[in-house]
Amino acid sequence: MGQLPNMALVSVLMLSVMLTATAGQNLNMVGTTEDVHHHQHETTTHPQDIIVEEPVAPTAGVGGTTYIRWGKTTCPTSATLVYDGMAAGAHYTHAGGGANYLCLPKDPEWGNHQDGFSGTNSYLYGAEYETHNQPPFVGSGLHDHDVPCAVCHVSGRSALLMIPGRKTCKGDGWVSEYNGYLMAEYHGHPRTEWICMDSEPEKGGSPVNQNGALFYTVEGRCGVLECPPYVDGREITCVVCTK
Repeated sequence: MGQLPNMALVSVLMLSVMLTATAGQNLNMVGTTEDVHHHQHETTTHPQDIIVEEPVAPTAGVGGTTYIRWGKTTCPTSATLVYDGMAAGAHYTHAGGGANYLCLPKDPEWGNHQDGFSGTNSYLYGAEYETHNQPPFVGSGLHDHDVPCAVCHVSGRSALLMIPGRKTCKGDGWVSEYNGYLMAEYHGHPRTEWICMDSEPEKGGSPVNQNGALFYTVEGRCGVLECPPYVDGREITCVVCTK
């Protein structure tokens, strides 16, 4: 009879070991099930035959924006030169043609063409300064000279804004590329775009009065234009900004 308690104790110990082992197996099975579920989720979302590429942050110096620096053959230190060229546009007496000025490269490439005028096409002319030795270019000798231009690229900034009536940029983060004076075609000629001529423009070509596309400074006229802050007859400044 004394052996029965010992046998009972042994049985209890063996049962405890079996229960512990069974619990461990169940835990392993749960972990394995979770792993399988996770793997199945990944496989369903990203099959092995499909390569999923994560977005890559833009590399410094890649992208950016371009602008034309009118009156110059070089770019500011903040930008790189794409090409320098000569300003052009429609003749000041023509009602047709493009309304915007162009910066033509000095090394044109040709496609299918026929030399000689057909009389049924649009015409493109070079552009000249029409400053008449008046402010803001008194003493510059620009009058009737051809207008150079430079196409500039600035990296890391994708927004471009020309602000009339300012010499400095407005708003946080905007960087001044260059400043100057607003110019356009004469008020009695067909309309062109408003451009920002560099404050220290260069002379292109010889001062021969061949006309073509023309650049005149812009003065404010009070009335609907609020004065102050603007002043009647005062030349309008401008600044080209990037961000």
